[in-house]
Amino acid sequence: MSMLTPQGLKGKQYRVTGNSYPRLGRPPKKSRKVIAALAGLLALALIALGGLQLYDIFTGRNKNSSAQACATASGKPLAAPTPGATPGSPAASGAPAGQGDPHAVPQPAAVTVNIYNATTKAGLAGRTAEEFKKRGFTIGKVGNAPAELDKKVPGTAQVIAGPAGAGAGTLVGSQIAGAAVTADARTDASVDFVIGDSYNALLDETQAAAALALATKPSPTPTTTGSC
Repeated sequence: MSMLTPQGLKGKQYRVTGNSYPRLGRPPKKSRKVIAALAGLLALALIALGGLQLYDIFTGRNKNSSAQACATASGKPLAAPTPGATPGSPAASGAPAGQGDPHAVPQPAAVTVNIYNATTKAGLAGRTAEEFKKRGFTIGKVGNAPAELDKKVPGTAQVIAGPAGAGAGTLVGSQIAGAAVTADARTDASVDFVIGDSYNALLDETQAAAALALATKPSPTPTTTGSC
């Protein structure tokens, strides 16, 4: 026979005999109320969270959030490329090169082309100028290439234009296969066509139109598959 003071018996001593043990009391009512209140708050929080997720799904808010996340990661939203104008389009019809968007491809008549011969073949600049004239281009200077380019153009041709003639340079460059199109600091919209060692002839007009369409074709818009 021994004397024990089990937890929850409030300091009272009980005598334990045989197989009979004292019955422990229930936890205080205050503790039960606190536990019940916490359980209730947890249940309400779970219900509110589930409702918010359903709202996001049905309103498409998650999609907008993903787009905003991509914009934040890259610094700005991705923009679709602007297609270049081709001869005869509203952006180019009747507008002289150098006015409006310098990257828009103008009509041939609005482009002044200077033809220079950088080879040893005599008369090549004059014959090439006639071909450009037949296609509607305005012909500027015709003659031998300047010293810095004379006999220094190994390809078919070198096309040179300034910032104001970017679209005009694209149009002229499409008239010949393998042309190198470069930029200089000129302020007008004229274009230099410098004949190189590999030059034989201009593309025919059908081939030139196809080359221009390819040169002005916009890049495909990148698609997203759930990631930025």
